[in-house]
Amino acid sequence: MSRCVQSSGRMLIVSAACLTLSACITSRIEDAREGMTGIEGDEAVVILAKSYHLGNETEDKYINCIEDALARGSKGLRVIPHKQFVDSLFPWFEPRTAPAETKGLPKLMGRPGVAERIADQNVRYIIWLDGDTDRVAGGGSLSCAAGPGGGGCFGFAWWTNDADYNASVWDLKGLESAGTVTADVSGTSFLPALVIPIPLIARARAAACKGLAQQLRTFIVDDPGV
Repeated sequence: MSRCVQSSGRMLIVSAACLTLSACITSRIEDAREGMTGIEGDEAVVILAKSYHLGNETEDKYINCIEDALARGSKGLRVIPHKQFVDSLFPWFEPRTAPAETKGLPKLMGRPGVAERIADQNVRYIIWLDGDTDRVAGGGSLSCAAGPGGGGCFGFAWWTNDADYNASVWDLKGLESAGTVTADVSGTSFLPALVIPIPLIARARAAACKGLAQQLRTFIVDDPGV
């Protein structure tokens, strides 16, 4: 009887912890405009990675997330998949040969076939993404054990991920920079365990993707000069 009471007490403690403890996310989405924007229904955007870190696939996955988010919904933009665009213009948009800034665009567009291939796809904006999601802090202790009478995990752990991304928007119509949009999202996850671990996950990268895509769509579609 005492074991049953004790077990029930533990479950109550875990339930109470779930009610008072939850994953925490803080976000800051900002933009800095350098020129007027706007887009026609048949014009497209392309999302490219400004840099790649050896052994890190975050950029590619994050690009796919932004592409999907920008194209989704009745007000979605026309998005050319980044791999399709890079392959069609090989080798001019490979990481080592792509222009580092807009002043290199006139020279690039003057190369044979480049302007024609971009025009064929009707690409209006190139959005260069730079950034990553990193674990910046963490702590606590969690241990799990199994025995003849069963097993379980005990303790408490936490960690913080920071998703920091910068999107530079290039307008190919005017061959100039339209501005930048940034997303800085911090998420703290918790893992309390009293027999059964209960993960409370803060999905910082997913939140950064959603926030950045929403702001990019507003930035491109809304022309402040109108």
